[in-house]
Formats: sequence, structure tokens, C-alpha cells
Amino acid sequence: MTDLISGRVLTDAVTQQRLSGRHRAERRFKFYGLAAIFAALGVLAVLLFTIVGTGYSAFQQTYIQLDVELLEDVIDPRGTRLESDLRQANYGAVVRTALIKIFPEASGRRDRREVSRLISSGADIRLLNMLLEDPSLVGTTQTIWFKASADLDSFMKGQIPRHVPEDERKVGDKQIAWIDHLSDMGLVEKRFNFDFFTTADSREPEQAGILGAVVGSLLTLIVTLVLSFPIAVATAVYLEEVAPKNRLTDLIEVNINNLAAVPSIVFGLLALAVFLNFFGLPRSAPLVGGMVLALMTLPTIIIASRAALKAVPPSIREAAIAMGASPVQTVLHHVLPLAMPGILTGTIIGMAQALGETAPLLMIGMVAFIVDVPGSFTDPSTVLPVQVFLWADAPERGFVERTSAAIMVLLAFLIAMNMLAVLLRRRFERRW
Repeated sequence: MTDLISGRVLTDAVTQQRLSGRHRAERRFKFYGLAAIFAALGVLAVLLFTIVGTGYSAFQQTYIQLDVELLEDVIDPRGTRLESDLRQANYGAVVRTALIKIFPEASGRRDRREVSRLISSGADIRLLNMLLEDPSLVGTTQTIWFKASADLDSFMKGQIPRHVPEDERKVGDKQIAWIDHLSDMGLVEKRFNFDFFTTADSREPEQAGILGAVVGSLLTLIVTLVLSFPIAVATAVYLEEVAPKNRLTDLIEVNINNLAAVPSIVFGLLALAVFLNFFGLPRSAPLVGGMVLALMTLPTIIIASRAALKAVPPSIREAAIAMGASPVQTVLHHVLPLAMPGILTGTIIGMAQALGETAPLLMIGMVAFIVDVPGSFTDPSTVLPVQVFLWADAPERGFVERTSAAIMVLLAFLIAMNMLAVLLRRRFERRW
């Protein structure tokens, strides 16, 4: 009897020890899980802080006010006010003259060149466009706010330190003295950089904007959606509702799943070989970019659509057939509408993936420098990820902040698309 009691006590002790070890293992597992989550959130926070900290300054631009004399004998000596004559004027000299009136000590050739670098090189285009819109301004004096040059803009934002040797910064001591004088006169302002959203790319950082890339992305995504959505939904309906289960359909399903894992650069090589070299479609066009992204997005939408169709209970199909509906009517009138929220969610996620792709578009030439906003699906254009790639490779300091700012805009689009997918799923999802 004593041995039996001792055995039970020993068994209870071993069991309790095992339970305690299991509970400790569960606590360790929870701790590791929470540590992994917080580590991921920490890395994400550092990444976002770096991007925002570098790019927020791109949404501001330094402007300098000048009183510009639009002398007729300089701009339009013949007095015709014709566009051809206005385009031949030396507007850079007009802006430089306005600066020298403020700084008469800049009399030497080198000083004149240095003082002209305070203003963006696009100032002459600003004057030309202003006079083309209103030729009557010739012969008058106008007070105009011009963009500062990229180096001076960086200096005003604190990105170029003041208290370092002159040979270690791009802004000279004389330029610093001149800009301080202009600031004391109230002729320097920082304004919200609307041009960043309303202009296309440029060789000069202060003139560069993302409008061309945004329009190119929009046109490319339109082509992608028009091509991928109907084909993907029709394929999913056929495989899930119509196709017999045999080796052929199994082979198709395996290939679709494999295509979803193919690197995107492979689709770019396919587009280069087929769409450009064989069919001769225009290079660097949203039409070709949309076609290659449609090929890449198809597997994602097909898989999501099939999952949405599978989620519809068989009782819906059986009830429709019992009421006299044909198989096609059952799918089109009952199953597909109920599965559409899931299909749309998968489509939006696939489109968000396509929006962030760069590699396949580089292969079809969308890496070209495009200064005009595309007006059609066949015009040369670029997209936001490629624009980020181009600016990140530029040597000018001003493009660094614009690279991060473009990334912020791209992330905003991606977050908006994913939030839309979540809202659609929550709004229209049905639990069976």
C-alpha cells in the first residue's frame, strides 16, 4: 500500500514537472513571437523615419524675389511681339541683370557667374512662358518670385552646413553672404512645392516633379486592369466551375501556381522578346508596360478568384439548379456575384503589386528620361518605381530628398490600395 501511494506521488510529481516545462515552453514561444513582432515593427519604424526624415523637405522650395526689367530692346528689339522673336531673347541675361542690381559688387566675370547660380536655371523658361501668355509685359518691370538653385535650396534647408571649409561645400562664402543679404531684405521665402506634383522630370532637382510618373503609372495600371481582370476571372470560373478534373486541368493549375512564383524580371525578358522585338510595339509605352504587368498579375488574381469561388457554399449552386437555372446561369447570376468581393480584393492586391514593380519595366525601356507628361497609352513614359530608381542614381544632392519624397507618394498609393481591399472585404464579405 505504501509502495502504491509512493508511486502515485512520484507520477503526480513527474506530471506536474512536465506540465510546468510545457507552460514555460509556451511562455517562451509567446515571448519569441512578440519579440519578432516588435523587432519587425522597429525595423519598419526606422525605415519610415529615414524615408520621411530625408524626403519631407522636398515638399518645400526656396524662392527669391527679383524686380525684373523686361526691356524691349533686349527681349523684342523689332517690336513684333511674335512668339518666334520672344523665344530668341536671352532671358538668362535679364535675370542676371536683376541680380547684379542688388549686388553691384559682383562685377567680375566669376562673380557674375556665381551670383547667377543663386537662381534656378529654369528661370529663363519661367520668363519666356510668362511673356508668351501676355506679350504686353514687354517693356515693363515685374516683381517675380524665382526658384532658388538646388544647391542654395539645400543650404537654406540646412542640408549643406554653413560652418565648414568653403572647399567642402557647393555653396561659396560669397553666395552665403548674398543669400543672407537677400534674407535680411525679406526677398527669400520657403513655400510649399506644388511643382513637385504638377511637373514632370527634369535634369535640375528644383525643377523635377512626379506628375509624368504618376500619369504613366495610371495609364499602365489601366492597361493592366483591362487585360488581367476579365482573363483572370474567366480562367478561375472555368477551372473551378466548368473544367473536368483530369491531368490537363491539374497541369494548368500547377503552371498557374508556378507562374505566381516566377521572378518579375523573367516577365520583362518575355516582353522584350515578344512584344518589342517580335510584334514591334512602341518601347517605353504604358501599353507595353501594362501588358507585361498583366502577365505578371494574372496568377495572383486567378488564385484569389478561385479561392473566392470555393468559399461560396455548394448549397447556393444546388438551390439555383433546383430552381431551374442552367449551370451557366448558376455561375453568372449566383456564384460569381457572391464571390465578387473576394475577387475584387485579390485584384486590388495584385494591382498594388504591379504598381510597385520595377524590374520588368526596365527591360522594356521605361527607364528613359521623360520630360513630358504622357497623353496616351503609346506615348513614352515612366512610372513611379522607375522614377525613384532614376533619381536614386542621380549624383545631385537635391535628388536625394526627391527620391525619398517619391517613395512616400508611392507608399501612400500602396497603403491606400491595400486599405481599399480591406474595406471591400469587410463591407461585402459574407460568412457562411
